[in-house]
Amino acid sequence: MHVPVTQNDATPSRCSLFHQLVARHNCPMSDSFPLPDAPWPTLLPGWVWLCGAGPGDPGLLTLHALNALRQADVIVYDALVETAILDWARPEAEAIYAGKRGGKPSAKQRDISLRLVDLARAGKRVLRLKGGDPFVFGRGGEEAQTLVQHGVPIRIIPGISAGIGGLAYAGIPVTHRDVNQSVTFVTGHDQSGETPSSLDWGAISRGSQVIVIYMGIKHIAQISASLISAGRGSSEPVAVVTNATTGNQRVLETTLGTIEADIATHGIEPPAIICVGRSVLMRQVLDWQALAAGEAPRDIDPLGRGRPAESA
Repeated sequence: MHVPVTQNDATPSRCSLFHQLVARHNCPMSDSFPLPDAPWPTLLPGWVWLCGAGPGDPGLLTLHALNALRQADVIVYDALVETAILDWARPEAEAIYAGKRGGKPSAKQRDISLRLVDLARAGKRVLRLKGGDPFVFGRGGEEAQTLVQHGVPIRIIPGISAGIGGLAYAGIPVTHRDVNQSVTFVTGHDQSGETPSSLDWGAISRGSQVIVIYMGIKHIAQISASLISAGRGSSEPVAVVTNATTGNQRVLETTLGTIEADIATHGIEPPAIICVGRSVLMRQVLDWQALAAGEAPRDIDPLGRGRPAESA
C-alpha cells in the first residue's frame, strides 16, 4: 500500500534533530569541546586524508574526521557534505568546493584528483571530505590511487554510508532477522551516467532479499522494470529517502510497480537512497522521528509475525 511522502520538518511538532544540531554548532568548534584524551594522529604537511563526512547530520561525523578538520590547511569537499560541518574547521582553513552532481556542471574527476596532488606537493595539510563513506560509490578509491601513484602519502577515514545511516534515520533496518540474511548495494548509474550494463539484475534479484540503490532516481523506470522482469513482485515494498539525516529528509513509501509514478507525483529528486525489500515495512513501527514527535506507530507487527519481537 502506498503511504504518502513524509518530511522531517513538515509540521512544528515533527522532530528535527538536525536543526537542533545546527543551532548548537553554528560557530566554529573551539577548545571548549576537546577531543577525548587519546593518541590522535597528526595530519602532516604534504599528506592527504580522505575522509567520509557521513550522510548529512553533522552529529554522524566521526572523531577522526573532527580531528582532521581541526588540523587541515585545505578542505576539498563534495556536494553532499553538509556545509555546517565546515564550521568545525580551523578558521584559517581554506575550503574548496569540488562537488559532482549528475546532470549539472561539475569538476572533472581527473582535475579533482590532480588538484589534491598539487595541494599536497605545495606542503599543505589536505583534507578530502566526501559525503557518506569515501569508498562506497564515492570515487575515493580512484582519488587515493592517484595520490599514491604520485607519491603523496594518504590516510583513509571511513564514514557512515547513506545506504545504512540514511535508512536508519528513516526507521528502516538494512538487515532484519525476519526479513533478510543478505543485502546488496548497487549504483543506479555508471561512469557514462547510464544504468550499469554489468549488473546482473536476475542474480541480484534471486540472491538478495534487500537491495539498496544509490543514485537510482534518474533510471528508476529501467531499474524497477528489470527487477520485476527478474522475478521481484510489483507489490514489493520500496522506500525512497531523499536528503537523508538532514532537516529536509523526505521518505516515500511505495511499491516496485508504482515507484516511477509516485516519484513523479511527489516531485522526489536526488540525492536519494532507494531500498527494495520487506525491511521497508519495519518503518511502520520504527519511524523513530515520528515516535519522538508523539505519533503512534502505524503497526507494531508490520511483518505479521504474530508474536513478540523478542521471541526466537
